[in-house]
Amino acid sequence: MPAVTVEDVLVLPRVAKPDAATTRERAVRSVSAAPSGFEGEGFPVYRSFAGVGLADLDPFIHMDQMGEVEYAPGEPKGTPWHPHRGFETVTYIIDGIFDHQDSNGGGGRITNGDTQWMTAGQGILHIERPPDFLVASGGLFHGIQLWVNLPSANKWNPPRYQDLRGSEAALLSSPDGGALIRVIAGDLAGHSGPGSTFTPITFLHATVSPGAEVVLPWRADFNALAYVLSGRGTVGAEQRPVTAHELVVFGPGDSLRFAADANQESRSPNLEVLVLGGRPIREPVVHYGPFVMNTQDEIVQAVEDFQAGRLGRIPADSMPHRHPGDTDLDN
Repeated sequence: MPAVTVEDVLVLPRVAKPDAATTRERAVRSVSAAPSGFEGEGFPVYRSFAGVGLADLDPFIHMDQMGEVEYAPGEPKGTPWHPHRGFETVTYIIDGIFDHQDSNGGGGRITNGDTQWMTAGQGILHIERPPDFLVASGGLFHGIQLWVNLPSANKWNPPRYQDLRGSEAALLSSPDGGALIRVIAGDLAGHSGPGSTFTPITFLHATVSPGAEVVLPWRADFNALAYVLSGRGTVGAEQRPVTAHELVVFGPGDSLRFAADANQESRSPNLEVLVLGGRPIREPVVHYGPFVMNTQDEIVQAVEDFQAGRLGRIPADSMPHRHPGDTDLDN
């Protein structure tokens, strides 16, 4: 699981452990297992937020862990052109390569540790697919797609695209060097990630060495979630056990605790965890397919606007959509 790593974690800025006398550690409210499924043209995913109420997720809507899967030649899959309106998609690639293009002129290639941040706003069309050479060769693919809601005041903003390189993430260490923390968006202890958001959030990826523990400061006005990508460990002061593909919802407070078990499986040598939270929007949410709005009437309008071509048009120089089984690949 490469993402972004460093040879010596101890050279990084360190996140001081919050003072237990002046902070309130968040307790664990729930731990839920993500069911597996398929997305796009059939790539495997874990539905990270399944079964968790929107009130606990707000301002987030949806998250998929894509893979981790080792594709044989010809197997890598993507999505066809499709619309979005009313929210932001955050695609974080841990292993593998994905190409993106949208009807607003945005796009590019993201690979290990990179993030594609697309604000759909009033509406956009886009496509995501592995490059032809990766389809031909096969290989490892692993990533995350997170949907961040937009406040009603920003749902009609023009679309925009942010291409965030893994090298731009703020890299931090726990006090003893037992954890590498990547800040992709938001702020942790005064260190900011490169992602620019309409809704105030923090989005981290932490790699915790076996036997190490991390206590992070966390904004009291944010909710707090942790999703285990791989490995085993515990969360909260109560040391609630967690393992791969489980989502933790924390209660109120201003610090978070998680730790890696001393013994890990050889294929997952560390505890890999995404930590995310944001200031709840607390507005009505109506979610239908690729549209996230505030009312049913706005959903109906989104469908009609898409059908009428008002959410954008596929550009003339569009990225070709490969159907599974196509063999005319350029090496």
